[in-house]
Amino acid sequence: MKRLFFYMVALFAAITLGSCSLDNDDANFEFAYLQIVEVEVPESFDVNDTYQINVTYLRSDECTFFQGFDVIKVDQTTREVVVVGSVFTDQTTCVEVNQEVQTSFDFQVLYSDTYHFKFWSGEDENGNPQFIEVDIPVN
Repeated sequence: MKRLFFYMVALFAAITLGSCSLDNDDANFEFAYLQIVEVEVPESFDVNDTYQINVTYLRSDECTFFQGFDVIKVDQTTREVVVVGSVFTDQTTCVEVNQEVQTSFDFQVLYSDTYHFKFWSGEDENGNPQFIEVDIPVN
C-alpha cells in the first residue's frame, strides 16, 4: 500500500511539473519607458512626511498602457524616476494618440539633505537618456 501511494505521488508530481512552462514566448506585450513631459513637486520637504509627486507622461498610441513607476535610488538623496508602461506587441494597428496623461506617486522623505530628482524624459539623437531635473530642499 505504501509503495502504491509513493508511485501515485511520484506520477502526480511528474505530470504536474512536466506540464508547467516558464517560457515567455507567448507574451503579447513588452515593458517600455514612457516619456515624462511635466512634473509637479512641492517647493520643499519636511523630514518624515510623505508627499504626492505629480507626473505627466506621453501615451503615444492605443496599444500603450500605464503600469507604474520605477523610482531608482542613485544615492542617499538622488532619485531617477521612470514611468513604466506595457505595449501590446501582437496588435496589427495601433492608433496614434499622443495623449498627455497625469498620474502621481507618494514619496516619503527620510533624509535632511536636498533631494535631487531626475525624471526620464526620453533620449537624445545618440540614444543618451534625457531628464527633467528638480532639486527640492528639506526644511
